[in-house]
Amino acid sequence: MSQSTIESILQEERLFSPSESFSETAHIKSLEDYQRLAERAKADPEKFWAELAQQELHWFQKWDTVLDWQPPFAKWFVNGKLNISYNCLDRHLTTWRKNKAAIIWEGEPGDSRTITYAQLHREVCQFANTLKQLGVKKGDRVGVYMPMIPEAAIAMLACARIGAPHSVVFGGFSAEALRDRLIDAEAKVVITADGGWRKDAIVALKPQVDKALADGAVPSVENVVVVKRTAQDIHMQPGRDHWWHDLQQDASPDCPAEPMDSEDTLFILYTSGSTGKPKGVVHTTGGYNLYTHITTKWIFDLQDTDVYWCTADVGWITGHSYIVYGPLSNGATTLMYEGAPRKSNPGCFWDVVEKYGVTIFYTAPTAIRAFIKMGDHLPKARDLSSLRLLGTVGEPINPEAWMWYHKVIGGERCPIVDTWWQTETGGVMITPLPGATSTKPGSATFPFPGIIADVVNLDGNPVGENEGGYLVVRHPWPSMLRTVYGNPERFRRTYWEHIPPKDGKYLYFAGDGARKDKDGYFWIMGRVDDVLNVSGHRLGTMEVESALVSHPAVAEAAVVGKPDDIKGEEVVAFITLEGNYEPGDELAKELKQHVVKEIGAIARPGEIRFSEALPKTRSGKIMRRLLRSLAAGEEVSGDTSTLEDKSVLDKLRGEG
Repeated sequence: MSQSTIESILQEERLFSPSESFSETAHIKSLEDYQRLAERAKADPEKFWAELAQQELHWFQKWDTVLDWQPPFAKWFVNGKLNISYNCLDRHLTTWRKNKAAIIWEGEPGDSRTITYAQLHREVCQFANTLKQLGVKKGDRVGVYMPMIPEAAIAMLACARIGAPHSVVFGGFSAEALRDRLIDAEAKVVITADGGWRKDAIVALKPQVDKALADGAVPSVENVVVVKRTAQDIHMQPGRDHWWHDLQQDASPDCPAEPMDSEDTLFILYTSGSTGKPKGVVHTTGGYNLYTHITTKWIFDLQDTDVYWCTADVGWITGHSYIVYGPLSNGATTLMYEGAPRKSNPGCFWDVVEKYGVTIFYTAPTAIRAFIKMGDHLPKARDLSSLRLLGTVGEPINPEAWMWYHKVIGGERCPIVDTWWQTETGGVMITPLPGATSTKPGSATFPFPGIIADVVNLDGNPVGENEGGYLVVRHPWPSMLRTVYGNPERFRRTYWEHIPPKDGKYLYFAGDGARKDKDGYFWIMGRVDDVLNVSGHRLGTMEVESALVSHPAVAEAAVVGKPDDIKGEEVVAFITLEGNYEPGDELAKELKQHVVKEIGAIARPGEIRFSEALPKTRSGKIMRRLLRSLAAGEEVSGDTSTLEDKSVLDKLRGEG
């Protein structure tokens, strides 16, 4: 691909600047303010983070050393003592926030609860004491396998309160996936529910726990606590299984927060590898608390009047950082929703926005593309005027989906924060700050202050303007993962040795490809294994996908490479169509030509496969690894535990 073609892709002409009225009240009010913060952080990172830690958090004991960096192992706020549950709850009780809504919860069947900070504190303390009564001590791991109900957040905060690292497993995972994670974490207790609601159906959870624990498969588990949510009949094993409500009613509401060392483990969260068993990402207390707190405050421009809704599940890092810990540490009102758009109510998200006057809405590009497919009439039938800020997370967003989000959901008045980050980073790394940054549709814009990001080649040298390369972080940051649980060598090998250290300087490699344009804006290309090499030209799958979805017939597109003797790789596109279009040779030909027109002949798909749906993880990411295997005619292998609907894969194989 020629340099001019690349530039034409990346020079997104549309630029959206913050309104004067938004910037006036924002925490970070201008690009100059952002630049001053970023320059100060780069000049003296330790001073920058220390000042924020002092200003923003409550500490039982101040740290001795801000950063102990023994590459690739970091310790932040060494010997500092704090508790994230205290920072999320107790410190708000001496202010007017005591009676403010901490969690607004809406169940899929329409039941709801509003829990104030005082009430949440009481329930967390009670459950912390319940865990103690079950023999859980500081350092013991607790498995959490829950639907999207308040008890999931209560369980996490209770674990943090007594210093027992939690390992939340998404409630859609299979019994096998749950078992593997419980074994690896050596969990002592599992917290679950009889079931949860999703898309008009009950998802059974307790039977999955029973299956995971059958025949003593997880010998470390001594007790199971069960929330009654859906009231279907379940088996309760005497001596092992306990009802949440029975334990809670007898528990004391007095449970002082345990002073935790800044580097004590807060949680283990498993992220799937392409092969082998999932990696247990370890996050610790102090740095994670600070980073999720300040990123939530500045990126979402949190104000005391906001009703903030992140649509993720607490089973993912987004739920940990931006439903539970980040918002509550700031004293915000965070909304939890059990449901999802479904046949009985495809517009349910907009019902929730209207019902509660949601002001900040943070969701995934996959969801946005699904909203587009459902039709504009659904959001237009609701009053969305309360919204003042929109966000996206999970994968790069196509510019046309960004524009739809801006126009139809944001009414052309809401800034959009397109955030790039990972389970491993703990918090958002590259993002606009809504009062300061002019945005380009499809670009995550600039690193958060204190994040020294770059795009480099395999030798670790910066690449040129608009050249594709590897996205790296050059300096440690407070919420970085500390290790892979029980496997420090895997941690070193996976994140720090892909690009060899030079002169003792280690680069954190994110696994993603990126480019920087002439204005310094970052454009995330997706996973490096989502970067194609066609006739020697590096081509981001997102670029081809963006071109495809800009065609009116295309609802969603996933592009992968197929080995080719001549080109190295050939472009294969998997397409789902908008409702009124029919698959066929003529449409395939038209779409190929559309890509040529949008990008150039080098990007022309060699093959287009039409599909009713694409294989996705339960967090909404397209599993391109599986599509690559299908395109190459290979047997699908590796970890498929995160796949939401296995029938999609069967249909693509021709078995469905």
